Amino acid sequence: MKVIIIDDDFLVVDALKTIVEASGIQVAATGQDGQDAIRLAREFRPDVILMDIRMQSMNGLEATRSILSEDPAARILLITTFQDEEYIAGALSLGCKGYILKSNIAGILPAIQAVHSGQMVFDSKVVQSLQHPARHHQFPQLSEREEDILRLVAEGLNNREIADRLFLSEGTVRNYISTLLDKLELRDRTQLAIFFYRKS
Repeated sequence: MKVIIIDDDFLVVDALKTIVEASGIQVAATGQDGQDAIRLAREFRPDVILMDIRMQSMNGLEATRSILSEDPAARILLITTFQDEEYIAGALSLGCKGYILKSNIAGILPAIQAVHSGQMVFDSKVVQSLQHPARHHQFPQLSEREEDILRLVAEGLNNREIADRLFLSEGTVRNYISTLLDKLELRDRTQLAIFFYRKS
């Protein structure tokens, strides 16, 4: 098995490399950000890409999107210190094969092996966070995603920023906003924001 490791913390890279190589798995290369991940994925065609989510320049989710657009069969295992539901949702929607917390040292090797064998792996703490009860809707006439977009419009985010936050395309965000305007019988984004704060 051939693995590449991507993390912007040199100490983490060294620790992961030591753990992986001690098990007999080859570490073909290491990198420090999403751009390194894309380049190294092309160069080495690894069996598994072990990659941090939060990195400078280009984060792990952006790199995942790019790598999978070129190679849909790529097996990407994301690692992070953050139990953030937005990141989890983004990782799932992009098609990564796993999401594990850095604190779960003992689980890293089994996760790599499981992803290599074609399984999907999610850290138990991540699974618990996904099993939280569904949140209460403020706006019953809207879907959960429409409500998310309405909230971000009210926060002043533009389409690109909303797309990045929710891991959608800008075109999809534009379509949602058009649907919101029609559903709520409003004219523009300003009225959407006013509606949100009046009804919240």
